[in-house]
Amino acid sequence: MTESIRRAIIDIGSNSIRLVVFGGSARAPVVLYNEKLMAGLGRGVIETGRLAEESVAAALAGLKRFQVLVDAMDVASLDVVATAAVRDAADGARFVGQIRALGLPVRLLSGDDEASASGYGVVSAIPDADGIVADLGGGSLELVRVRGGAIFDRVSLPLGILKVPMIEASDADALSRHVATLVAQSPWVSTCQGLPLYLVGGSWRSLARVHMHQNGFPLPVLSEYRMPTADLAPLATAVASMDRSALKQIPSMPSARIPMINDSAALLAALSQAINPSHLITCAFGLREGLLYQALTPEQRALDPLLEGVRFATGLQQQVPGYGDALMRWLDGLFGDEGPAFSRLRYAVCMLRGTGWASNPDFRALGGEELALHGNWSGVDARDRAIMAMALFVGFGGSGGAPKILSLLADTESLDHARAWGLAIRLAQRLSGGAPDILDQCGLTGEGGKLSLALPKALASLQDETLSRRLDALAGLLNLAPESVISSASGHGKSRNAA
Repeated sequence: MTESIRRAIIDIGSNSIRLVVFGGSARAPVVLYNEKLMAGLGRGVIETGRLAEESVAAALAGLKRFQVLVDAMDVASLDVVATAAVRDAADGARFVGQIRALGLPVRLLSGDDEASASGYGVVSAIPDADGIVADLGGGSLELVRVRGGAIFDRVSLPLGILKVPMIEASDADALSRHVATLVAQSPWVSTCQGLPLYLVGGSWRSLARVHMHQNGFPLPVLSEYRMPTADLAPLATAVASMDRSALKQIPSMPSARIPMINDSAALLAALSQAINPSHLITCAFGLREGLLYQALTPEQRALDPLLEGVRFATGLQQQVPGYGDALMRWLDGLFGDEGPAFSRLRYAVCMLRGTGWASNPDFRALGGEELALHGNWSGVDARDRAIMAMALFVGFGGSGGAPKILSLLADTESLDHARAWGLAIRLAQRLSGGAPDILDQCGLTGEGGKLSLALPKALASLQDETLSRRLDALAGLLNLAPESVISSASGHGKSRNAA
């Protein structure tokens, strides 16, 4: 496993200032430390055009604290960025000088810089994203066209969440008109109607939590959570009718977001009306992760964030080095034609299965399910997590029907496919004991109505009753006839058929 390199970013926003220290794989960063200061720099700018003295004082005190923490953590890199509030303030340059006097290498992002970083943040987490990114901050709203792992048109609109109350004060339709006018100034947006809208920012995520709560969504993971466009108007109505105590009861609802949640809902409804997306997708990554992504080489950017994250997390925990890769190769004999969308999930499952020894034997099946569902993985949605969870649940010995939550997140056909992975993984474990070399000498194929397990003569003694039962179970699920074949040929490299 590659050593975790700690990289710190201090993000000086219009509403909050945040220190985030990242570790893990460069392609799939994970948060090691996250601290937020609600300085409210943008409020003074909206009211007077200048940064409020009390906000500046709070910000500088917080930045001194962050500097001490960063120094103690011995990070490999530190990026300090300031966005809309400092950019728009008449005295923003003075504030930048005060930050630099602390010894922090702050840089002021332009609107284009901010939009680019936000767009790349979504691309980092969702490589196949194809639509418009909407990153809502306190002082600005960035819209970015993403497609094919790249960013294209982009604009930073002077429409942060802190500005909504002033716009709405004139009349009930003022916000919708204002948003429509601003969006119309970027003609490229109209060419993206019917594509997804990717939501970035704490205000949007808070709305997604309300939507989850209202709809009883069983998996409280915001990454790639989907909301139908038609739900926005009812969501705004529901939020408006909820008092603070009701909102605080929603799991993981940040208390600092509650005062702004009505404005967030109204703004999202107006933006959706102007853009007309197919649906909305929340993204856990944003500007900070985008800054990290921009620093990667083209080769690093091309890597799969799910597989890189899983590989990093499991590198030192494999029961035998190389077992996860050997298991993937072995399963290719039966599932090699299933397509890349399934194959990448199966690869992640194979690497995660190799860490099962670290769990209590009585809870490995549930632990595998939990690891897939709630693990800190990028590049997967709820359905993907359910598919992985089913495979690990069965692969670690879970029996019976699918855990109820999985059937709520994924279709039966996909879960049955994942169950077949799990049964095949159980078969591999019995066959090899976790030894990659044994798997590389054996083969598993499904041809001519038969599920064939081929072993070389030197390994014939590995056959036993338990191995036969596990082969029978997998064959039964796949509607194939089981057979064991003793052969002098290696199983690796035989003809492959999909299950």
